[in-house]
Amino acid sequence: VQLQASGGGLVQAGGSLRLSCVASGRAFSSYSAGWFRQAPGKEQEFVAAISWTGGRTYYADSVKGRFTISRVDAENTVYLQMNSLEPEDTAVYYCAAGLAGGPDGSLYPHWGQGTLVTVSS
Repeated sequence: VQLQASGGGLVQAGGSLRLSCVASGRAFSSYSAGWFRQAPGKEQEFVAAISWTGGRTYYADSVKGRFTISRVDAENTVYLQMNSLEPEDTAVYYCAAGLAGGPDGSLYPHWGQGTLVTVSS
């Protein structure tokens, strides 16, 4: 599975962005997917994940209620809708796919290249 993330950009605090992660290769519908981020000078952190069925979602406490992860398997795409963005959300966002899924990044063998989100105050 190869992943291509897009949708990042510059937005003012309080604004919204929607990130997309398009997968190529077969059987993407069998994979769980997740979004992770890495801010300058910080370690990578979990943001959100969705199970292969789409029936279970997970969120980091810092984004709960503001971000929504979803998937459209017919489009081989996972989305991250980000609302009420804060300067602390500034980071490179990466999508990932794996059979296990969940908040543990080590369980994802497939990663996209990252897309930069910058939130100005």
